[in-house]
Amino acid sequence: MHTKKVSLLEAIIVLAIIILSISIGVIALKVTPSIAILFSISLIMLYSLIRRFPLTLLNQGITSGIKPGIVPIFIFILVGALIAVWIKAGIIPTLMVIGFKIISIKFFVPSVFIVCAVVGSAVGSAFTVMSTIGIAFFGIGTTLGLDPALVVGAIVSGAIFGDKMSPLSESTNLTAAVVDADLFKHIKHLMWSTIPAFICSLILFGIIGWNNHDASLGQIQSVVTILEKNFSISIWAGIPILFMFICAWKKLPAVFTILLNICISVGMIFIQEPHTSFKSLGTLIESGYVSHTGNKQIDLLLSRGGIESMMPTVALIILTLSLGGLLMQTGLIKTAMNALAQQLSSTASLISATLLASISTNIFVGEQFLSVILPGNAFKTVYQKKRLDPVVLGRALEDGGTVINYLIPWGVAGSFVAGTFGISTLAYLPFVFFSLFSPLFSFLSGLTGIGIKYLKD
Repeated sequence: MHTKKVSLLEAIIVLAIIILSISIGVIALKVTPSIAILFSISLIMLYSLIRRFPLTLLNQGITSGIKPGIVPIFIFILVGALIAVWIKAGIIPTLMVIGFKIISIKFFVPSVFIVCAVVGSAVGSAFTVMSTIGIAFFGIGTTLGLDPALVVGAIVSGAIFGDKMSPLSESTNLTAAVVDADLFKHIKHLMWSTIPAFICSLILFGIIGWNNHDASLGQIQSVVTILEKNFSISIWAGIPILFMFICAWKKLPAVFTILLNICISVGMIFIQEPHTSFKSLGTLIESGYVSHTGNKQIDLLLSRGGIESMMPTVALIILTLSLGGLLMQTGLIKTAMNALAQQLSSTASLISATLLASISTNIFVGEQFLSVILPGNAFKTVYQKKRLDPVVLGRALEDGGTVINYLIPWGVAGSFVAGTFGISTLAYLPFVFFSLFSPLFSFLSGLTGIGIKYLKD
């Protein structure tokens, strides 16, 4: 980082200009988040030139910013390939057929929320849940005539809950490590905000989803018939899903898990269609699956996946992380965060400030891990002086950090959801009730003192 000092007023002005330019670009001018972020990077570079920061600072900022996102970017590329081969191998169509047969139409939305939460808790990865059973649930919900944004909201909410409450989750393990807390004590303490957020979300999904279906049994049976006619629907589709759970249980890295799933699915494709050429398989993985069932709705739904489909998401993530790296390298974020930490006196203000700092980091940096690491390091000493247990800081970081990234259009998680389901972040945002309720209950906990744990002398 450079040696020149940045004043608090200067940091606030520059950060305000950045968020204002992004907001105006995305919301008012309707430009893509990538263009808005690129414009903001230009503003930061102009600011750096005016302040006469070393030009090498720009390269260092971009490099340091992108580094934490290399593995997620690689995972996104693999997920694009996974979706394509899962559709071709009949895995997602099989899940859809099973879903049509066992899930009640009236309780579909809350059922999706619960199932995604359970599976997420088992595998410890929200991205895995969304890109596998999430795609199947999205297809069922669209067929039932539900609002696609509502269905995505239920899928994402359940996946985030599972990710937060799983000891296998990377973000949960990271948060516990950052605050120096025992992992299982951290997960137990998360329940003070997580359980109320889950219950409120379930009630809302039940109410909203109840009056949101208009598909008849005849329509559903028609879709099932088309799927059974055009795809290989069988019990063997459960093999890749089983391996996904085994890999999660063995705590294997996500990259290995997804690659193994792709290989197994490719093997299933060759068994189903022995004459499949390597060229067509390469096209499938590169460009995605193209459905030709003759039903426009199903063809639109199942024509997806492929590495190419993830490239806009990858580009947005690279630009967002570059902007975050420049903001950190210039000292703007550190200056604002340290000043905020020094002005705190009560427990309520401390937790509120932590939530605000984590949410702000998500907005400016766009990376959920950094939304935990940066505020966590800035506030750790303050929490220690207040004799607060590290799990209190951990919960605030989770409720303002990891869960909020899914609501940021240019965030790593938000752009992944939008790219996977083809629904804009601003469209599904109002329905991700779990992410909206989590910081609220965390704030109420700090305000009332309920669920606040202090260190023993």
